[in-house]
Amino acid sequence: MRTEGTFCLVLHSHLPWLARHGAWPVGEDWLYQAWAHSYLPVVDVLQRLADRSHRDLLTLGVTPVLAAQLDHPYTLRAMHAWLADWQLRAHATHRRLPDVAVREHRAAAAALRTFEDTWRHGGSPVFRSLADRGAVELLGGPATHPFGPLLPGRVRRFLLDGGLRDARRRLGRAPEGIWAPECGYSPGMEHDYAAAGVRRFLVDGPAMRGDTAAAHPVDGTDVVAFGRDLDVTYRVWSPRSGYPGGADYRDFHAFDHDSGFKPYRVTGRRVAEKAPYDADRSAAAVDRDADDFVATVVNRLRGLRERRGRPGLVVAAYDTELYGHWWHEGPAWLEAILTRLPEAGVRVTTLRGAVEAGHVEEPVVLPASSWGSGKDWRVWEGTAVSDMVADNADVATRLLAAVDGVPRSSGRDATLDALAVQAALALSSDWAFMVTKDSAAHYARRRAAEHRDRVRELTDLLPAGRHDDAARRAAQFTAQDDLFGHLDARGLARTRDRALVGAPS
Repeated sequence: MRTEGTFCLVLHSHLPWLARHGAWPVGEDWLYQAWAHSYLPVVDVLQRLADRSHRDLLTLGVTPVLAAQLDHPYTLRAMHAWLADWQLRAHATHRRLPDVAVREHRAAAAALRTFEDTWRHGGSPVFRSLADRGAVELLGGPATHPFGPLLPGRVRRFLLDGGLRDARRRLGRAPEGIWAPECGYSPGMEHDYAAAGVRRFLVDGPAMRGDTAAAHPVDGTDVVAFGRDLDVTYRVWSPRSGYPGGADYRDFHAFDHDSGFKPYRVTGRRVAEKAPYDADRSAAAVDRDADDFVATVVNRLRGLRERRGRPGLVVAAYDTELYGHWWHEGPAWLEAILTRLPEAGVRVTTLRGAVEAGHVEEPVVLPASSWGSGKDWRVWEGTAVSDMVADNADVATRLLAAVDGVPRSSGRDATLDALAVQAALALSSDWAFMVTKDSAAHYARRRAAEHRDRVRELTDLLPAGRHDDAARRAAQFTAQDDLFGHLDARGLARTRDRALVGAPS
């Protein structure tokens, strides 16, 4: 049977550091919801397909800051308690909403069994097993998901190196591909990637000027860029439409206030009185929309073959949290398309597999870009966050000055390491995104300011010679934010040395 072409699904798993920084409505509860409703069921789908000898199913990005939370003893204990509480909430709801209570009790019990059987030692053994079995290709990324184009080159390289080192520790190997945070790109970043051993990354479709039918080496390097095919990607989810908004799916926004459960289906976009959720209706919708997506991919690939005279490539990329957390039926839909696409004659593989299959063509020069609104940088440097942009520049400047002020022969310094972690947390791209999109903006501003102020405190104490006070405060910060114990601030000196010999600054 003729192969229609190649399809790559890329899932980007990311949440900012939430442990010990509030619980609800924004904070740790966000992590546990995504863990329970996305990470557990998506991994379950991948394991089930791997058991049926499926290989190269998709490319899975797990950011270092999320991996740290999925492995941390504190969050593992708290997640177990959260799942148990889910089950108890189902018991408490039985009198008022018996059907909902039964459904939620079964779901919570299944999640508890899965967590205890598969996840009790953390997320990294789970992801490593999937990679070792050949089911997925794992992507890495910079340590705390900073928006790279707005960082000084030295800081950007330091956080990329820290993220890759973190992945090597957790997975036994450094990933060859990364998901650049927010698909943020500025010309020259490919040289950073090449120096770090990164061989492939993603940009949004418009950065390829819409020609996403192949991957391309970037501007004189061997680093290959893949572009999201937005025509196909937006079939599932776009700023305005997509399958999860279908009338028969569970409504994410309408919930029972006493229990926190979501007992309604979407019903209609402008319908105030939502109809009860119906599992049979949602299953039929999954079946219908999976068939529609397969037909969309096949038609796209056939059109590419006709236009180009050779098989083409389609890359669809999404946040993992869409599947299960935002779109309750998403994991079932994933399993359906990953099974049906090969039956329709489509080669399903990873980004690495696409390279091996020959989907790399002529070099390109990429423009500055992101996958945010306008496909430029406005989300992270617009007027709504201009003060945060200035704060981030100050954080980076203070971090570099503090490290450069230490003699080159000095050993590792716990105070400087804590400073580097606090700076990395302040520079997370999530805070500006949440403010620009007015999504828990108060929490985002508080978190950004908290880490910024810690950077300022340490960098005021150190030049004043108050090293003992700085060390005491650094230890307090580390006790709360103990996510990257290996992040060695001396690495910033190494990025300075590389810049001096010609790397982009």
